[in-house]
Amino acid sequence: MTIMIPAWVNGDLKPVEKLDAHKRGLRHKAVSVFVMDGNRVLIQRRALGKYHTPGLWANTCCTHPDWGEDAAACATRRLREELGITGVTCDYRGQVEYRADVGGGLIEHEVVELFLARAGADLKVSPNPDEVMDTRWVAADVLAEEVAQHPERFTPWLRIYLAEHGDKIFATQPAQ
Repeated sequence: MTIMIPAWVNGDLKPVEKLDAHKRGLRHKAVSVFVMDGNRVLIQRRALGKYHTPGLWANTCCTHPDWGEDAAACATRRLREELGITGVTCDYRGQVEYRADVGGGLIEHEVVELFLARAGADLKVSPNPDEVMDTRWVAADVLAEEVAQHPERFTPWLRIYLAEHGDKIFATQPAQ
């Protein structure tokens, strides 16, 4: 199945095949979600079949919107598709941009819409094994310590988010 994502080509936003965007390092749209229970964040370990960063830990959900898809709708859709999570509200936390080598000659150059969703301990999580091999809840400060001690276990974007955008993601009030 060919997945077309919004990417900038020669200054214009156009639909580009997802793998091609990463091979060419094109700047493109993305969505990242952090699901929180108090000070704990739900993280996922990417399935070994993923074409980049397999087996690495990432934030709750990270994806690319389909061509023409609203970022908030994409966040809700991918929480359901990747983790079986429904019934949470995704609060917008702002936009960030990063560029990172994700291995295998692939580059993520993303303009990311960040979302935070609050959930309780009773949240039902049912990972799609094609997307996610494991999940766990971890306190945000413990996660930051783990990333500092073993960065190779975590995706480049999670390391960037924590180092450069933690205040935007974990702020008590959503972005305006």
